[in-house]
Amino acid sequence: MSVTAAETPDVPCSPLADTVVERLTTVYTAAADPERAVAMRAYMRDVAPFLGLTSPVRRSLSRTVLEGLPRPGEADCAAVALRCWRLPEREYHYFAVDFLRRHVTHCSSGFLPVVRHLLTTVPWWDTVDLLAAHVVGGLVAADRDLTAEMDAWIADEDLWLVRAALLHQLRYKERTDTERLFGYCLRQSGHDDFFVRKAIGWCLRAYAGTDPDAVRAFVAEHGRRLAPLSVREALRTVGR
Repeated sequence: MSVTAAETPDVPCSPLADTVVERLTTVYTAAADPERAVAMRAYMRDVAPFLGLTSPVRRSLSRTVLEGLPRPGEADCAAVALRCWRLPEREYHYFAVDFLRRHVTHCSSGFLPVVRHLLTTVPWWDTVDLLAAHVVGGLVAADRDLTAEMDAWIADEDLWLVRAALLHQLRYKERTDTERLFGYCLRQSGHDDFFVRKAIGWCLRAYAGTDPDAVRAFVAEHGRRLAPLSVREALRTVGR
């Protein structure tokens, strides 16, 4: 399943994915709300069309889709995610993200190229952030050799890979690699995109919940290199 960054992952053969996608498209389409879909698409800056399913409705329908199905393996996860990503409506992408969050522990480090594809295809914060914190973070926590990939992502020209690298430790708490956390923030401190500057502040703020003194000291020493937005976010809960 492993691929290079320039390749698009192949969709594995998966009877389970066949069943999931068939159920999913049937159930989601039947519940579509075209009027709400227009507003949702506008709110998400036209990143993708929507079916118009609210989050509570979508989650309830997803439980119906998955009822009685067996636990997926890695190939099933890849097939479900990649096939959902080929569907235009954003709710299918949300389903894939939720599916991977639930089953990432069944995936090996070889699954990371699939996630990279999801992060860089129809990218926006609504999918990138959850994939970064829950899926990428889970994979790296299980195989620390993947930190080399994070080192590559933080230097990538794709802002969403940069954001994912910054956010992948968001839930690590005491397990956070602080050298990488602070190093990544400094590496991209001059980035001109809002989503990267915001992510720098967010990952620092998250770690401040574990070690506020370390974050305050980091900002005190390097604050002039950080964007004001990053500093405000970093110190929002701990002050100076």
